[in-house]
Amino acid sequence: MSLRPLLAAAVLLLPLTALAESPNIVPGQWEFTSTTTVKGDVPIPDQTDSQQECIAQGDLDDADFQFLEVEEGCELLEHNVSEDGVDYKMICRAEGGEANIDGRMEFLGERVEGNVNIDTESSMGQMLLETSIEGERLGDC
Repeated sequence: MSLRPLLAAAVLLLPLTALAESPNIVPGQWEFTSTTTVKGDVPIPDQTDSQQECIAQGDLDDADFQFLEVEEGCELLEHNVSEDGVDYKMICRAEGGEANIDGRMEFLGERVEGNVNIDTESSMGQMLLETSIEGERLGDC
């Protein structure tokens, strides 16, 4: 099982369904940084990734607005969304393995922070990927 789709799923933050209230996120230009640590039999160095995104108020008000794309082969099992954050569980299946994903993001106005844990069994053995995600508003788009 390739780690690339799993890391992509961990970095991108979840699909949100219709919200009663907009997420506690200030619109603007955002930078998201994720650091993934892999625990398992195979030594893999930590991986850090950053990406920027413009988030408009219209995006936040849109019931279809998404922070994360569910990759092909993945299924969202649970999600609990509120104005202040989101909890979710997902499972991803690929040739030769399966990954259970458990995530939590907190919406803090001009910051977001969260963790995603991926427990996977693959041809490389049992691995636990722990990803911490931080986002901050940089300014206007």
